[in-house]
Amino acid sequence: MLDTDILEKKHAILVAEFDRYVIEHPEFAKKIPKNAQIILQVYGDDEYNNWCIQLANKQREPEQKVVYIKVKGLKPPKSRLIRPEVVLS
Repeated sequence: MLDTDILEKKHAILVAEFDRYVIEHPEFAKKIPKNAQIILQVYGDDEYNNWCIQLANKQREPEQKVVYIKVKGLKPPKSRLIRPEVVLS
């Protein structure tokens, strides 16, 4: 059974990370045709992959190119704080 809340949250995280990756790797972004429908796919996650394809098909414009972006997964989240200090008063 599909839990759309979980799939939507996972998708939001993947889209944000994909956007970050494209900004940090412009050479990768150049491989993607302009105005292409991007479909994110995660190896081994058939439920998410099928949901994502269905979502993309609903949103796709006629004659729009489709690009599949396949990822192995996400690294564990980590803090991006730089040298935090504890200051006691």
